Amino acid sequence: MEIASVPANPLALLDWRRRVASLYAQVRADPDRAAAHEHWRQGRDHLLRTHPESPIPQADRSQYPGATVVPYDPTLCFEAPFDRDVERISLDVDTGTDGTVRFRRVGVARLEGLGTLDVWWLTQYGGGLFVPIKDALAGSRTYGGGRYVIDTVKGADLGSTGDCLVLDLNFAYNPSCAYDPIWACPLAPAGNVVTDAVLAGELFAN
Repeated sequence: MEIASVPANPLALLDWRRRVASLYAQVRADPDRAAAHEHWRQGRDHLLRTHPESPIPQADRSQYPGATVVPYDPTLCFEAPFDRDVERISLDVDTGTDGTVRFRRVGVARLEGLGTLDVWWLTQYGGGLFVPIKDALAGSRTYGGGRYVIDTVKGADLGSTGDCLVLDLNFAYNPSCAYDPIWACPLAPAGNVVTDAVLAGELFAN
C-alpha cells in the first residue's frame, strides 16, 4: 500500500487544517446562513492571502484580491436525503503531493431539482466524507475539474441532520490545483457531475 508523503512543514499544515475546521464550525453554528457565508468568504480570503500553506504561489499572496464569490442564494442550500444503498465502487487518485488517495462510494445525496451527487469516504487512516461537484459552467465560470462542497478530512464540513447531509452549494470552493498547477487534486468523477449551471460559491480562479 502506498504511503502518503510527509508534508514539508507539518505544523503549518496542522494549523491550516485547524483554522479551516474552526471556520466551518462557526458556519455550522450560525443560524443566519447569509451572514455565515460572508464570514466564510472573508475567512478563506484571509487564509489564502496570508497562510504559509495557501495554495496561491507565495509571490502572489500579498496582492491576492480575494476569490470571486457569488452572493448567497438560499435555494441552493440542501438538506439532502442520503441513500446508502449503492454499489461500493472505488476511486483512486494519484495526487503526487499526497500519494495515491483512495475513496469508496458510501452513498448518494439527492438534491431536489438538481440531481444526485455521489458521496465518497476517504479509506485511509482517519477517513472522512468527500463531495465534489462539477456543473454546466465548468471550464468557463467555474473550475473545469469541479469544486469541493465537503471535504471533512480537511475541515470542510457543513453538517448533517438525521439521515440528511447538508450540501450548501453556496460554499462550493476551488481545489488547490485551480490556483497553482503544482497541485494535483481529486476532481469530480462522473457521479458528481450535474447538467445544470450552479452559479454559487467560488468561481473559477484565473
